[in-house]
Amino acid sequence: MPPTPAFSDGKVTVVFVLGGPGAGKGTQCERLVKNYGFVHLSGSNLLASHHLTRPFYRSAGDLLRAEQQREGSEYGQMIAEHIREGKIVPQEVTIALLRNAMREALQAQGKTLTGHDVPTQHKDKWTDGHGRFLIDGFPRKMDQAVIFDETVCKSRFVLFLQCSEEEMLTRLLERGKTSGRADDNVESIKKRFRTFVDTSMPVVDYYRKQDRVVEVSFSQRIRVILTLMVFILQVNSQQPVEQVTKDIRAAMDKTFA
Repeated sequence: MPPTPAFSDGKVTVVFVLGGPGAGKGTQCERLVKNYGFVHLSGSNLLASHHLTRPFYRSAGDLLRAEQQREGSEYGQMIAEHIREGKIVPQEVTIALLRNAMREALQAQGKTLTGHDVPTQHKDKWTDGHGRFLIDGFPRKMDQAVIFDETVCKSRFVLFLQCSEEEMLTRLLERGKTSGRADDNVESIKKRFRTFVDTSMPVVDYYRKQDRVVEVSFSQRIRVILTLMVFILQVNSQQPVEQVTKDIRAAMDKTFA
């Protein structure tokens, strides 16, 4: 008997955001959070519960780093070793953390614990078990994609951000000057690039064959939100920008949970 998903995909919208390390996933997610009422996992719920104070939204990777620092975590040491070696953390751990973060946000109706609430105009999209989630940096390999769909809920589509390794390396090394992250060094970064190509690109290809991928190159990044929403929602992009934005929001409310 197949497993029962934790959430109904009729109520919960999940968008995966994929791209190589340093491709700019977090930056684009922040704009979707602000404009369309998404929660970027795990939001501040996890930060507060782990006694961290950095006030920004979290990716799947940030979930793992937060769990690594949480006092008494049964996964902390194992996560630290995998991150240091540039390896993928076992899927059971990542999926469990994502599922728990989604449940917390739904129970709080989109309200996060350190003040990053869903904008007022989107509050009505977070009632009766409804919610919108961005998960960036996940799934990183095929079995994660399949198991998430089966045990959590089916994702709607994938936003794939393309960026050259040269540009990503430059960004990550610059970030490493202040991030304090153990994996922001040349050796770890190059391992992460190889891991992404070997394990994550097959995931992108898997969703591409289902016509569920929106690809945006680095040169198009400034228009990523309009590019994404026009493609998915089939909005007439020849109208004035203000009308396009209005139509996108109306289509979002009709199409997504």
